[in-house]
Amino acid sequence: MAYEVKVPSPGESISEVEIATWMVAEGDYVEKDDVIAEVDSDKATLELTAPEAGTITFKAEEGDTVAVGDVVAEIDTDAKAPAKSADTAPKEEKKEISKAAEPAPQKVESSNTSSHAVGHPSPAARKSMSENGIAPNKVSGSGKGGRITKQDVLSAMAAGISADAAQGWGGTRDKRNEKMSTLRRKIAERLVSVKNETAMLTTFNEVDMKPIMDLRARYKEQFKEKLGVNLGFMSFFTKAVTEALNHYPAVNAMIDGQEVVFHDYADIGIAVSSPKGLMVPVVRNAEQMSLAEIEAEIKRLAIKARDGKISIDEMTGGTFTITNGGVFGSMMSTPIINPPQSAILGMHNIVERPVAIDGKVEIRPMMYLALSYDHRIIDGKESVSFLVKVKEMIENPARMIFGGKNPEEVLLGL
Repeated sequence: MAYEVKVPSPGESISEVEIATWMVAEGDYVEKDDVIAEVDSDKATLELTAPEAGTITFKAEEGDTVAVGDVVAEIDTDAKAPAKSADTAPKEEKKEISKAAEPAPQKVESSNTSSHAVGHPSPAARKSMSENGIAPNKVSGSGKGGRITKQDVLSAMAAGISADAAQGWGGTRDKRNEKMSTLRRKIAERLVSVKNETAMLTTFNEVDMKPIMDLRARYKEQFKEKLGVNLGFMSFFTKAVTEALNHYPAVNAMIDGQEVVFHDYADIGIAVSSPKGLMVPVVRNAEQMSLAEIEAEIKRLAIKARDGKISIDEMTGGTFTITNGGVFGSMMSTPIINPPQSAILGMHNIVERPVAIDGKVEIRPMMYLALSYDHRIIDGKESVSFLVKVKEMIENPARMIFGGKNPEEVLLGL
């Protein structure tokens, strides 16, 4: 019996996807729930699994754009599973990071050495290779069907990679064309539309990071031991942003036709870089979360985005976005608004600079902040005041606890 594999609906408003990678080869025997393909939508990369066990036949090629509900493969459920032996069964991805020091495997051991997965890195492995300048053909895959896992990359680096493994100039005049992914095309369209359809301006300020850095130094070990997560800068900025949004609700609003929609909650998008491009997972109701809850949620969403496991629902519905170019060394930038939102906060790298403190010059760890906003609904006074409020709370963390005020002001009822 031939079982049709159809493209499921990835989410509301998505009508088509692109076949990014077949994870198996034509004619392979697949088990039920095996990952057979990765498909790109205009919002995320999704995995397509086998609904039944059997021999697979493709009805679409890599790079094809197919509509939701289209048949992309057929599975012959009458086919018998090939016999497997202990020495030919595919290796499962190693989970223990402590095994990174083991030498990389010299050859792929798989029951089907012609599998399409051979030599193809997972999203996490692709990101690791890109960051470390490692060519895919220099790493042997131990995942299902010979796929390269992140652990394989770590193992290869620990074992030592020859000098020619690093990617570099080939000394030729060759060039190549690569089709833009659906996600990259959609990002491009959205960025151009923002520039054309909004009155976007950017205001800047700088913040002294010493109070937060001192606070982290005092409590980071106790924080991690008791709450199970690291105490990072992003949770402080997220908390400061939610308090500032409460004072300036227009920054948390968006335009809908002839109306302005105000939100009594703060769903904060956190821009993260993934192997497929920029993604913005959303921390829901961040205004009600503690620092530890914010840290845990950001970590969970960032890992899912990095590994290509994040869902459409986890990236929709944000009311404000934070992006941190500082992790890449950016000193200053003008971030682009994430539509239909009306503002975005840009964080940058921390640099020790001489500043005037109480009439004296001191060396302080300083960070530039940038707020890009839609001038159609946010006035200059609101945008500047919002950014000043964030600055005040970062430089005086106690303000986050007392609604943006000093403890003395709360005590005096001011």
